Amino acid sequence: MRAKRILYLLLREAGIGLALVIMVIAFSAAAPRFASMANVTNILTQISINTVISVGMTFVILLGGIDLSVGSVLALATIVGGMIITNDSLSPGTAMLLSVLGSFLTGCLCGVFNGVVCERWKIHSFIVTLGMLNIARGAALQISGSRTISEFPDAFNDVGAAAIAGVPVIFLIALAVVLAGRFILARTVFGRMIYAIGNNEEAVRLSGHDPSLYKVAAFILCGGMVGVAAIIYMMRLNIASPILGVGFELNAIAAVVIGGTSMSGGKGSMIGTLLGASIMGVLNNGLLLLGMGDFARQMVTGLIIVVAVIIDKYRALAFIRSSYQLAPAPPREESHAAEPGPGPRG
Repeated sequence: MRAKRILYLLLREAGIGLALVIMVIAFSAAAPRFASMANVTNILTQISINTVISVGMTFVILLGGIDLSVGSVLALATIVGGMIITNDSLSPGTAMLLSVLGSFLTGCLCGVFNGVVCERWKIHSFIVTLGMLNIARGAALQISGSRTISEFPDAFNDVGAAAIAGVPVIFLIALAVVLAGRFILARTVFGRMIYAIGNNEEAVRLSGHDPSLYKVAAFILCGGMVGVAAIIYMMRLNIASPILGVGFELNAIAAVVIGGTSMSGGKGSMIGTLLGASIMGVLNNGLLLLGMGDFARQMVTGLIIVVAVIIDKYRALAFIRSSYQLAPAPPREESHAAEPGPGPRG
């Protein structure tokens, strides 16, 4: 029975990676250009932004919540960063530093709004972040005058185009974010509390902890990761636009769910999220090389989200069934012969 349990855990963790390997082999056979070094570099570059956003989304979904505002907050953060970095009154070095801080803090402030409103008035995150989706998008359009910002300093653009040993720098940044997220979840009290709240919030409350603080912190982390993604976006495309980021929330949710994080909370990992984002990137790139149009690929993305949620339901049922079957049997009570009590004294 122990061997069966170990096999189940291995399949649960390795199944996503196996699916990615099979997908890479299939696309390599169907589209010869897929396996070229240039295309591999392109895939790593493409998945960087979604990976960083998905890391933040993982914290929120582990709590049983969701953040639909990440695409609009990304647009707002790029506009704030773009306006700072193109300010002629600042030196290039100062402008780049303040731009990075501005984008990151913009994302964090949006996360503060989402978390505080959700917990102060006990409103589901779906509704609150749907409102923030419109607030952030409107703010980006308003402060930018509906115009795209470009002409960033050359040093800033060079970072986005740089590579180390053939690996894009922006992907290395995304990988560092994933590893930091994994460390937080696996090695810190905060990470353990995120899992505990996702599994049983009432038990955490009865143990003397305030789940609201951790929930607000998770939304701030999510917003901060969107701010980091905004910086990567500006480095990669050298623009800041108030209309970018449409549909990015769906890509992030898909990556997290495909990576094995349960929509009901309490189960998931950062490595799974990285693999989920990689599957999304490989699938999108492979279908593009096979000649599939944008609209058809969007349909495929939506279908993948539905299928991933269905698989998550079956995975949860299998986990419960496995845990029940492998639970240790209660100790048997030993029957003892009744010992005669003290008789009446004669």
